[in-house]
Amino acid sequence: MAPLSAARPQGSRFSSARVGVKITCEGQDSLCTGVIFQMQYIAGRYTVSDIQFGLMIRGQFPQEEDMRVRFDEMVEQVRLIDRLGFASLTKGMHYSSHPLQSFNQLVFHSRMAAESSNLRLNFGIILLSLHKPLDIAEQLASLDVMSGGRVIFGAALGYREVELAAFGVQRKQIVRRFTENIEAIKRLWTEDTVSMKGSFFELLDANVSVKPIQTPHPPVWIGANADPAIERAARIGDCWYVNPHNRMDTIQHQVDVYKRALDAAGKPFPKEFPGRRECFVAGSRDEAIRLCRPYLAKKYEVYHSWGQDKVMPDGDNDLGLDFDELIKDRFFLGGPDEVAEQIIAYTKQTGINHHVLSCQWPGMPQNMVLDTLQLLAEEVFPRVRQGM
Repeated sequence: MAPLSAARPQGSRFSSARVGVKITCEGQDSLCTGVIFQMQYIAGRYTVSDIQFGLMIRGQFPQEEDMRVRFDEMVEQVRLIDRLGFASLTKGMHYSSHPLQSFNQLVFHSRMAAESSNLRLNFGIILLSLHKPLDIAEQLASLDVMSGGRVIFGAALGYREVELAAFGVQRKQIVRRFTENIEAIKRLWTEDTVSMKGSFFELLDANVSVKPIQTPHPPVWIGANADPAIERAARIGDCWYVNPHNRMDTIQHQVDVYKRALDAAGKPFPKEFPGRRECFVAGSRDEAIRLCRPYLAKKYEVYHSWGQDKVMPDGDNDLGLDFDELIKDRFFLGGPDEVAEQIIAYTKQTGINHHVLSCQWPGMPQNMVLDTLQLLAEEVFPRVRQGM
C-alpha cells in the first residue's frame, strides 16, 4: 500500500464538526481505503465517502495471559489501522474486570495517541456517574491538546454493582450524577470559570487547567441501551452512540425512538451517527463463525454474568442464548462480500455512518485479528463505499 499522509485543518483550534482526518494515498496504488470526508446527508442518503470505520480494542484477556505480550500486540494493531486509514480507535472503561484482565482506558489512550497520527481517540465509553466532572474535563482536555484535537468524549451510566459500590455510588443516583456531570464538563470546556452546585459536587469559580483544541468542545457521544436513555442521549449529547449488543431489528426501532426525541428537543439528526458492532471476516461465513466462536462466545458469557442484558430492552435482553441463536441478526460475520452486504444494509436501515468494529475477544490470537483488519481495509470497506 502507498504511504499515507494526514491533512489537518490549519490554525490552533478547529471545530468538532470535523468527523475525521482526511487521509490521502500517494502514488499509483489503486487500493485506497482510508479517505474520510465531511458528512453529507443528501436526498435521504449518505454519500459514499461519508462512511467511517473505527476499531474498538477492548483489550480484555484471560487471567493466565501475559499482558506485556498482549500490550505489544495492541500497539501493533493500532499502528496497522492508522496506516490502513481507519478513522478512530475506541477503548471502553470497566473496573474490576474479573475473570478478565484489562488496561485502564485513560492510560491506554494516552499511550496510543503517541502511536498514531490519524486516529481519533474515542473514550467509548466513560462510566461518567462514577466520576467527578472537573477531573474528567481536565483529563480529556489535556489529551485533546496533546493529540492535536483527536478526542471523542463517550459517556454512559454504567450498570455493574461492583463498580458502583467501589466508587460509593448508589444506583438510584446514577442518572442525576450523569446528567449533572455532562452539563458541568461542557461548561468547564467552554466557559472561563464555572460556579455550579451539583447534587454530588460543587464548582466554585472552577476552570480546566487547559482548554481542549476542538471547539466548542470534543464531540459528546452518549451510550444508551434502553429507550429512556436514548431519549436522554438526544437531549444532552451530540449523538447517540449505538450499542453493539441488540439485534438489528431492535436498533431499527430504537432509531425511531431517537428521531422522535430529537424532534421533541428541536435538534436535527446528527451528521455523525456512530454505532458499534462485533465483526469478524474470513474466507466464508462458516469459516468466520468456526474461527471466532470460542472467543466471541466467551465474551458474551462474561457480559451475561456481569448483567449487561439487564439494561437491554424487553424482548432482546438475553445474552445467555445459545451461540447460534445469539449471533442471528446481531453481528457482522462472514466472508468479505457478506460482511460488506451486512454493513450496507445496516447503514441504510439505521443511518449509522461511523461503524466502530470490535474484532477481538478474550483469548483470540493476534494473527486472527490482523487478518480480519487487513480484509476489512482491503476488501470490505471498498465494497461498502461502492455499495452506498
